[in-house]
Amino acid sequence: MRIVIAGGHGRIALRLERLLAERGDEVAGMIRRPGQAGDLLAAGAEPVVCDLESAGVADVSRHLEGADAAVFAAGAGPGSGSARKETVDRAAAVLFADAAEAAGVRRFVVVSSMGADREPPEGTDPVFAAYLRAKGAADADIRSRAGLDWTILRPGRLTDEPGTGRVALSAGSTGRGDVARDDVAAVLAALLSEDERGAVGLTLELIGGDTPVAEAVRGLAGQPG
Repeated sequence: MRIVIAGGHGRIALRLERLLAERGDEVAGMIRRPGQAGDLLAAGAEPVVCDLESAGVADVSRHLEGADAAVFAAGAGPGSGSARKETVDRAAAVLFADAAEAAGVRRFVVVSSMGADREPPEGTDPVFAAYLRAKGAADADIRSRAGLDWTILRPGRLTDEPGTGRVALSAGSTGRGDVARDDVAAVLAALLSEDERGAVGLTLELIGGDTPVAEAVRGLAGQPG
């Protein structure tokens, strides 16, 4: 498979690129800064310089031509203000989906956030509230598209602890919890397997748990969206 990842220098994306390259997939990661290319090459991915905040659909779609799947793992990141939550976490996700449709790429996976479907509680930090709203709006847009075989993955609180290879993954609610970035990447890789279609059309919650990743992903078949 050829898989193109937006936000290719992110901490989840670099882990995912390594996993996909190790199993023999062809991986490209979109980055904004040419100086990040070395990290992608070390992970086994082709670096593609493309700024989703300034590019147009045609610019992005040419990088997606011939791909079997696209993954939106970009984010404005810590230290960014509310405005960039809108331009990256919402608008760039919508642009990437538009480009995937234009390039004929049906399989589309989004790394979102737990809590993105709800209005943030009163007292939530304003920037974090803007992030959740942006993620929720992007997810709603993706879910409305008949031209994409989409899956939205909403991890709990991310950690850099070593992955356990065991998770709780559900199209319902998992409850709050932590999850290692290693395990998020492993779940994404499993969702992108050529023979794994049970997660299409599902919005999933993910935290650390007791079920091996491959088993958790296989168990999604038949779950209501």
